[in-house]
Amino acid sequence: MLLAGPSGSGKSSLAARTGLPVLRLDDFYKEGNDPTLPRVTGSADIDWDSPASWDADAAVAAIGELCETGRTDVPVYDLATSSRVGRDSFDIARTPLFVAEGIFAADIVRRCQELGVLADALCLRGRPSTTFRRRLARDLREGRKSVPFLLRRGWRLMRAERGIVARQAELGAHPCGKAEALGRLADAAAGRCRLPAARQAA
Repeated sequence: MLLAGPSGSGKSSLAARTGLPVLRLDDFYKEGNDPTLPRVTGSADIDWDSPASWDADAAVAAIGELCETGRTDVPVYDLATSSRVGRDSFDIARTPLFVAEGIFAADIVRRCQELGVLADALCLRGRPSTTFRRRLARDLREGRKSVPFLLRRGWRLMRAERGIVARQAELGAHPCGKAEALGRLADAAAGRCRLPAARQAA
């Protein structure tokens, strides 16, 4: 189950409410010294909201291994230092469904479909102003980056939020609020796939 949505949309809290194992796709960010990291146009800031800042290949490989064997090793990523600080074992035991959540989850919808492992793909959406406040409060509380950086990023993302949701929908993630998302997660857990037929055949 892929759970996408803008940063601060509530993906992590919703995933935790399901009681299912949760794979944090943010742990697959590239490290801060990676020369391939993209920059915000007209700025020296690293664009951590660009899919180019993230290792999609490693994330898909981990998802595939989980679906095949029930376990995989994943990086442990520290957002404050933009670095991988270790590795951890992630085990879903005999659970037939798990949630892979992160702002780039929609970018791997097609690849997960091709592997035949996708139950559903969702994009959480809400009010941009609410997302802004939630994101800023979280990032300040966790000390993810400097305050000026967080403010610049926050304003940029608030203005771009509707476009972010539209892009993720185009990639195959169904846009919805939390109530609908929980319903579709429950359907997936019960074996009732909600993906449109055209996507299932992809």
